[in-house]
Amino acid sequence: MTDQATGPESDVPGKPTSASRTTLSHIMTHADTNLLGTVHGGVIMKLVDDAAGAVAGRHSGGPAVTASMDEMAFLEPVRVGDLVHVKAQVNWTGRSSMEVGVRVLAERWNESTPATQVGSAYLVFAAVDADGKPRPVPPVVPETEKDRRRYQEAQIRRTHRLARRRAIKELRERRTADGYPD
Repeated sequence: MTDQATGPESDVPGKPTSASRTTLSHIMTHADTNLLGTVHGGVIMKLVDDAAGAVAGRHSGGPAVTASMDEMAFLEPVRVGDLVHVKAQVNWTGRSSMEVGVRVLAERWNESTPATQVGSAYLVFAAVDADGKPRPVPPVVPETEKDRRRYQEAQIRRTHRLARRRAIKELRERRTADGYPD
């Protein structure tokens, strides 16, 4: 693996994975439920976006906006009275973008049982300046084997995102050239 922090393409000093890692915790209430009586997926998605946004802002040293969300997986339902922990860290960085990995855990607020993973997601954030234009971000420096694995997996996801975007663009261009309305 090439370490971005030492690469010639980076003018910004690297930051270790642990520098911006964070956990957001929240107790779920009746206000968070859907028609089935479990916590609404949108509530969990907002917590995921909030935690990931905090990590992206910390890592980049300023404003960062959500560019995309990949692979939001809901593994178990979350219930009223669950204490939800949203753990986020930067997995990979580009020139102005960052992939943030998020794990969602839940435990009963009044029990001492271990938390269970109930969801996960990958989000891409773009660091922006005061005018909303992309700005450089520090390279992330993986510290552990798990961080290095996450970094490598993030590179694969990025390659897939770019290939998917390119294929869709080409398809639309062909359809337009063939006279089909968009």
